[in-house]
Amino acid sequence: MEEGVIEFYLDSGSGLSPYQQIVQQVRHALRLGLLREGDQMPKVKDVAAQLAINPNTVLKAYRELENTGLVSARPGVGTFVSATLPGVTPAVLGPLRRDLRRWIAKARLAGLDDEGITALIADTFRETTTEDIA
Repeated sequence: MEEGVIEFYLDSGSGLSPYQQIVQQVRHALRLGLLREGDQMPKVKDVAAQLAINPNTVLKAYRELENTGLVSARPGVGTFVSATLPGVTPAVLGPLRRDLRRWIAKARLAGLDDEGITALIADTFRETTTEDIA
């Protein structure tokens, strides 16, 4: 399988530690189908160099993912995705992603910055139920 199918990034404003951000990004990639069972994770040293963080931070994230059964380390070979998370198919995600991009563009045109958009989404998410679907 292809190595490096995920590219990590750090958001200093997220409120999460770097290792937690790595774990979260892997979980999101699994849920969205961007990572699949058998995919090789980027090498620890490559992630550490890319993000300019200590390799032990990446190891901690990979260990947590391994403890939850999502990845498995193969000594001398690398770390591989060993399980997926429930998600939906790319055919379902595509239209939703397009709609969301349009909505985000409208929100920015209305004057919301990234933090405002995130706050509005989080607030609306908490208030929305499946009964709201019309």
